[in-house]
Amino acid sequence: MMDDYDVISDTPQMLPPPPGSFPDREELIQHVGEFGISQGYVVTIKQSKKEKVVVLGCQRGGVYRNRRKTIDDGTSELIRKRKSGSRLTNCPFELVGKKDDGFWVLSVKNGSHNHEPLSDITQHPSARRFTEDEVLLIKEMTEAGLKPRQILKKLRQHNPELLSTPKHVYNIKTKLRQGNLTVKRYKTLRPQTSAQGNSNSSTTSEPSWRQRYPPRVPNFIGGMFIDSQSRTSIDVINPATQQVVSQVPLTTGEEFRAAVYAAKCSLPSWRNTPVMTRQRIMFRFQELIRRDIDKIAQNITSEQGKTLKDARNEMLRGLEVVEHACGMTSLQMGDFVSNIRSGVDSYSLREPLGVCAGICPSNFPALVPLLMFPIAVACGNTFILKPSEKDPGACMILAELAMEAGLPNGVLNVVHGTNDIVNAICDDDDIKAITFVGPDSSGSHIHARASSNGKRVQSNIGAKNHAIVMPDANKDATLDALAAAGFGGAGQRCTTLNTVVFVGGSKSWEEKLVERAKALKVNVGTDPDTDVGPVINKMAKEKVNRLIQIGIEAGARLILDGRHIEVPKYEMGNFIGPTILSDVTDGMECYKEEITGPVLLCMQAGSLEEAIAIVNRNRYGFGASIFTKNGASARKFQTEIEAGQVGVNVPVPAPLPFFAFTGTEASFSGDLNFHGKTGVDFYTQIKTVSQQWKDFRINDEIPLEMPPTNFQSSDGTSLLLPTHSFPNTDDDRGHLASPSDNLDCDNGPSFTIPHKDFQTGEAVSLGLQLRDFQNSDVSPALLMSDGSQDPKFLTHFLNWSRNAQ
Repeated sequence: MMDDYDVISDTPQMLPPPPGSFPDREELIQHVGEFGISQGYVVTIKQSKKEKVVVLGCQRGGVYRNRRKTIDDGTSELIRKRKSGSRLTNCPFELVGKKDDGFWVLSVKNGSHNHEPLSDITQHPSARRFTEDEVLLIKEMTEAGLKPRQILKKLRQHNPELLSTPKHVYNIKTKLRQGNLTVKRYKTLRPQTSAQGNSNSSTTSEPSWRQRYPPRVPNFIGGMFIDSQSRTSIDVINPATQQVVSQVPLTTGEEFRAAVYAAKCSLPSWRNTPVMTRQRIMFRFQELIRRDIDKIAQNITSEQGKTLKDARNEMLRGLEVVEHACGMTSLQMGDFVSNIRSGVDSYSLREPLGVCAGICPSNFPALVPLLMFPIAVACGNTFILKPSEKDPGACMILAELAMEAGLPNGVLNVVHGTNDIVNAICDDDDIKAITFVGPDSSGSHIHARASSNGKRVQSNIGAKNHAIVMPDANKDATLDALAAAGFGGAGQRCTTLNTVVFVGGSKSWEEKLVERAKALKVNVGTDPDTDVGPVINKMAKEKVNRLIQIGIEAGARLILDGRHIEVPKYEMGNFIGPTILSDVTDGMECYKEEITGPVLLCMQAGSLEEAIAIVNRNRYGFGASIFTKNGASARKFQTEIEAGQVGVNVPVPAPLPFFAFTGTEASFSGDLNFHGKTGVDFYTQIKTVSQQWKDFRINDEIPLEMPPTNFQSSDGTSLLLPTHSFPNTDDDRGHLASPSDNLDCDNGPSFTIPHKDFQTGEAVSLGLQLRDFQNSDVSPALLMSDGSQDPKFLTHFLNWSRNAQ
C-alpha cells in the first residue's frame, strides 16, 4: 500500500503557454508543442505565413465517427445518427506568433478550451506522426525497395516507442510518390513525454537561452523556461572583470500574471500530495544540489564576486535548510486532545497558505532562495521567486534542479524585475504571503504595502552588528574572529561584524588588528587563495567610499585605508581592501548607516554597562557578540542586550535551520521569522477540528443550545419534586423529595431535589437528569444549585432508586 504514496497527482490543467519571444519560428512552435503536451492537449498549425506569422490551435483527436445506427426504444426503429468528425478541431484555443524586430513574439489570443485534457497523449493521432528524420529514412528505404512493414521494423529499432502502423508508412510513401509532401515541410509535434508530469525529467541538455552570448535569462513559468517578451533588460556584470555575464529582462505584467496563474492552478494537486512524497522530492533535491554544488558556486563567484570558498560555504548552509525541509513529516504535525467532552475529540492541523512569494537580495544569491522556497513548497504551498536582478543565475540553476528532482510544473516559478514586479507581488490578490531579505528602505515599503493588502510578511532588513570586547578576552582568538567576521564576504553579509566596542580602550588592540587585516588577500574570487573579493557593483563601492570619507571628516581616525587598492589584471574590478576607522562615535553617519563593505568601526566604552547601552541605542537589532572569559559578564550581556542573534566568544551566528533566524527593532518587520518552527508556522495556517463519534438513538434530539447549568420547567420555574419522602440516613440533611415521573427538560426527564447543606445549613436544590446513556457517555452527576457535586447524597439517592424499583 505504501507504493501509492510515490505517485504525485499532477493532473494536466490545460494552461496556455506564457507569452515570450524566440529567435526563430521553429523554436516557438517546438516550445508551444511541448508545453501543450505537458498540459494535456496537442497543438497544430492552423495558418502560417513563413516569414511573418504563424497561428497555432488545439487539435482535438482520438474521437472517431460513430457509423452505427441507434434504435429508438419507443418505436424500435433505426434512427440515423449524425456523424461526428474523427477530429474535433472546433476548440477556440488560439495562439499567434509574429515576427517583430528579428524575434518571433508569442501571444495568446484565446487561452481557453472546450474539452477535457487527454488522459494519455499517446492515444492522440499526432503521436503516430513521423519526425522529419524518419520521413527521410522512409524515402530512402522506399527507393531501396523495402516494404512498409520492413520500413516500420527498421524505424522501431531506433525508436522502440514508435506507435505508427504500416498504414501510416504506406500513406507517407504515397504522398512522396505523388509529390504532395516535401520532407522539409513535414514537421511533427510528437510528444516526448506523457501528460503525467515531469518527475523524471532531466536537465542534462543545455537550454537554448544558455546557448546565446550573453545569455538572456528566461522566466521559469509552469515548469518551462520562457524567454521574456520584454524589450528592457539589465546587464549582469562580473564585479571583478566588468564583463557582461548575462542579461535579465524585466518580466512583463502579462508574464507575471501567467506565473501567478500557473502557481494557483498547480496548488490544489500539490497541497493534496502526500507529505511523504513531498519529502522524497526534497531528498532528491538536496542530492542534486550536492552533485552540482561546484557549478552553482562558480556561478555565484562570476555574478556576485565572492570567493569560491565563500560561495561553496553558502551552498552548504543552503543545503542545511533543504535537509531541514526533508523532515516536514514531523515539522507540520498538529496537536490532538481526546475526549475533551463526552465523546468529543479535538485536534489542530497545519495547512498550506496557498501561493507564496519570495524577494531575494544580491549578497546571498543561492542561500536566501533556499531559505524560502524549500520550506514553503514542502508545506504544500506553491511559490513565486524573484531573485536579485544583479545575480539571478544561481536561482535559475536551483529551479532546474527542482524540476529534475520531480517538483511538478507550476509549483515553483521564477520572475525577474525591479520595482514594478515587487509592487505587483505586493498587490496580487492570489499571493498570500511574502518573504523579503534586503535593505531596510525596500523592506519597509514591502511590509507596509503587502500588509495593507492583507498578506503575511516577514521582512528581514538592515543590520548593524556589534561586538563587545572585554579586557580579559583571549587576544588571538578574538582578533581572528574580528578579522574573519568583519572582512569576510567583502563585508556584504547580513551577519558581518562591522562595529567593535572595546571596553577599557582600543589602543592595545589596534596594532594587532591592523596586522590581521593586512594579511588578508584581496583578489578575484576564482583565485583559491583569495580572502576578500570585490563588492557587487560600482554603486556599492562608491557608497562605501563615501561613508568612509564622511567618517574621516567627522573626526574618525583612519588606521587602515583599503579604498585605493589595485588588483593586477583586474584594475576595473569593484575592489575595496579591509578598512579600519577608530574613535568612531554613535553620532557619526558612518555608524548610523549600514556599510555593505569590508569596513570595521572601532568604538570605546568605560564599562560593560556603557558598551551595552551603546549597542542598544542603535536602531538595528540583528546581532551582537561579546568576547570575554568572565561568565558573569557574558550572562549580563546575554540578558540585557537587545538583539535577535547573540554570540558569546563567537561572531554573530547564523543559526542552524531548526532554530529561528531572528532580528529585532529595525532589523525585522513582519509576523514570524525564518527557520525553525516559526518558519513552518509562517507558511501554514491552523485549522482546529472538533468531532464526536457515538451511536445516537433514532429518537434522540441533538440540542442546539448550550447545556443548562440548572433545570427549569417551560414556564421558567424550578422543577421541584413531589413531597412524599424517601429514606434518608443523615439527620443533618433536610427533607428529601422523591423524583417525579412527568417532569421533562430539553435533554430528557429531569428534576430538582431540595435539601439542606450539611455544612452551612442553607437550603439548596439538587438537579438530576434521567436518560438512557450510551456506553460512550460519561456517568450522570447530581449537581447542586451552585454547580458543585454531592457524591455522598448521590449514593443515598441511588439506593432509594433501587428500593423504589
